[in-house]
Amino acid sequence: MNAPLRRVGVVVIVMFGLLFANLNWIQAYKADEYRTSDYNGRVQVAEYKRKRGNIEAGGTALAVSKETDGELTFQRSYPGGAKYAHVLGYKPVNLADTGIEKSENDFLAGTSDQLIADRIKDMFTGDQTAGGNVLLTLSPRAQDAAYDQLRNNNVGVKKGAAIAIDPRTGAVQALVSMPSFDPNPLVGHNSSEAAAAYNELEQNAARPLRNRALAEVLPPGSTFKIVVAAAALENGIGKNTNIPAGPSYTPPTSGQSITNAVPSICPQSQVTLMKAVTDSCNTGFAKLGVQLGPDVIKEKARQFGFEQEDLTVGRLGEGGHGVAASRTGSMENPDGGADPAALAQSSIGQRDVRMTPLEGAMIAASVANNGSQMRPYLVRQLLAPDRTTVYDTAKPRELRRPVSSQVAADLRDMMVSVVENGTGRNARINGYTVGGKTGTAQSAPDRPDHGWFIGFALDSDGNPVSAVCVVLEEAGSGGSAEAARIAGQIMRAAIADPGGR
Repeated sequence: MNAPLRRVGVVVIVMFGLLFANLNWIQAYKADEYRTSDYNGRVQVAEYKRKRGNIEAGGTALAVSKETDGELTFQRSYPGGAKYAHVLGYKPVNLADTGIEKSENDFLAGTSDQLIADRIKDMFTGDQTAGGNVLLTLSPRAQDAAYDQLRNNNVGVKKGAAIAIDPRTGAVQALVSMPSFDPNPLVGHNSSEAAAAYNELEQNAARPLRNRALAEVLPPGSTFKIVVAAAALENGIGKNTNIPAGPSYTPPTSGQSITNAVPSICPQSQVTLMKAVTDSCNTGFAKLGVQLGPDVIKEKARQFGFEQEDLTVGRLGEGGHGVAASRTGSMENPDGGADPAALAQSSIGQRDVRMTPLEGAMIAASVANNGSQMRPYLVRQLLAPDRTTVYDTAKPRELRRPVSSQVAADLRDMMVSVVENGTGRNARINGYTVGGKTGTAQSAPDRPDHGWFIGFALDSDGNPVSAVCVVLEEAGSGGSAEAARIAGQIMRAAIADPGGR
């Protein structure tokens, strides 16, 4: 055989070898991936023959499956529409699922190992095993209040978030992100229409698909003063100890002075820490931060939950919504030494400090709960398809203890003073002790300030019943006062709904 023919023969043999290897790769290693792919039509038909379980809260069905006369037997439906969208997520036919629909997919779909007994039983009866039911911690009343108050806020803001949790357990009572979206068009069986609906939302400049309560990080403004106050209390400064204040403060290395919101706030050279928190004294906290130093401030923030990158909110201990990490940012010079200007700005919640609304609620909850911060969660219970068997019930557990019970008690006193005597009056609830902290945070030189409020409510026996954070993005003047008002309404609703507590 001549050389050209030999070369052709070798090439053909190599090509057949590669083809054989590829077929084996697909059959041996990729078969399961292709079999379970969302784009496998036979898998989709089989999946939609089984009725997906409900997602419920407080006895209300938030996600259900309805029978159709199409090739896909069942279709997902969300009776609450946009009100619960950022909690539930959605389960589409050819798009990626999100939220609780994603994290609890196996149980809802009936394919979870926990439901194997049900599947075995149905093999003998000939029944099609339905999916299990997921019960959430949400209080429908609190969720209603959060959604309605955010949408109809008195300062005309279109973007913001609210989240409320039970300080004693970490159970999420309400979670709303604004603007929201209706998930129903995304789960229709017409794939092109569902994709068009998704693309419209994805291209919306207001980012309605973004879960701002868990994923948005913004400068927290004066709400961060609670972290700094905690650090001060642990470093020999009592709530009635005088700290330096004054009408303005220009940190060393900075040509920019820090002033208070209005001239009437702490113009004295010294005020007590209690007074500084109550009146939200910028100069006092800027000087206090410089005195304490960056290591102390950053460590105390870390103990409250800043910098945590692996927190999720769903079932206790696993899965659920991912949570963005809150950050303190840099407070040092390039050589590693403290930068007084950066430290002063950071101590009043500006500069590079960034916080999620969930972190704000967790700070307030820790203070209310005697210094114990509970792990936040959304999934309360898992029920069998026939609702007779409980497969899993949440057992609350402590996440961390950022402050001692004594420091927590002092912080509570100061936060209660904010609501009774200071900027948080709009959050008051008759018959309950309410504490909180407002915050006004600069967003950009050419945009209005963000308005924040973090707070808690205690019953007549001093037991915490709700902790909340509300942020109104680019709210401008009056934003923090309106955030406090909305927070009070949410906590009032949570209190009135025993199922949410």
